[in-house]
Amino acid sequence: HLGLDWRDFVTVDPGLVRRIDSRHTRANPARARSGLGWSPTVSFAGLIGMMVERNVERFAARPAVRASG
Repeated sequence: HLGLDWRDFVTVDPGLVRRIDSRHTRANPARARSGLGWSPTVSFAGLIGMMVERNVERFAARPAVRASG
């Protein structure tokens, strides 16, 4: 959303990764649609955009922290 590569900011500790976790997990909202009549009103990309924008607003509102030196 911001044009950044997440790999430049995220590190993975192999000791914390569970073996049973799938690298490609996908949700299927079919049961929610059929059982509850629910359907999403925001796309996944739109949801990520909303979350990123909210965090940008939160961090922009913080007072600047100066490095001591």
